[in-house]
Amino acid sequence: MKRFSKSIMTIMLAVMVCFVAAGCTKHNGGNGAYKGHDYVDLGLPSGTLWATCNVGAETPEEYGDYFAWGETQSKDAYNWSTYGYCNGDYNQLTKYCAQSDFGFNGFTDNLDALLPDDDAATAHWGEGWRTPTYENWVELLSKCSHTWTTRNGVNGCLFTGRNGNSIFLPAASSRYDDESRNAGDVGAYWSRTLHKSAPDGAKGFQFIISFDDCDLYDDFGRASGLPVRAVCSLNGKINVKH
Repeated sequence: MKRFSKSIMTIMLAVMVCFVAAGCTKHNGGNGAYKGHDYVDLGLPSGTLWATCNVGAETPEEYGDYFAWGETQSKDAYNWSTYGYCNGDYNQLTKYCAQSDFGFNGFTDNLDALLPDDDAATAHWGEGWRTPTYENWVELLSKCSHTWTTRNGVNGCLFTGRNGNSIFLPAASSRYDDESRNAGDVGAYWSRTLHKSAPDGAKGFQFIISFDDCDLYDDFGRASGLPVRAVCSLNGKINVKH
């Protein structure tokens, strides 16, 4: 009996070590965690798992950090003069440019989605986490219901999957120069997908509570600061389309 009990304890300890190593713990109402950051399984066909918090936030209702598209650090002012991938203006791009009219001295590279080194989610949370693709946002909108709600005094949008699990996106809005734009009413989030025909912009998702509007957005100016809600996958089915 003692030997049997010891074996059971050994197995339980091994399982606990495995869960800790994989980051499989729950802190913010998620189904588990990966590399120390919680996720929610919304039952999506792609197998995509959505983080419970924005990058830079500790709780779901915190706004987190703001990033210009393709930059991995927050900063004091967001505009074309501070943007890392242009030579001072929107039509002087030096990376992620599919149209010569927008490139510095006609530059093009035909990159149409963020590389891992330029992805704020990957840079801060590690390989396996990334900024959602445009298709990930399409899937979230089409496969989940959404409702306006307030969480700990913070306005936002609650997305609920068909399996009953949900994520809360705070109305963190965006930043340009050193100013926040309509925080508390507007939510704006990056995708990793470039707007190829107008590459000074990138695609994403936006909601406006006062207009009862929740939809995709094709053309956020890349120099603006937006929050990032990261995604990951643990089953190999993650949507890798741009």
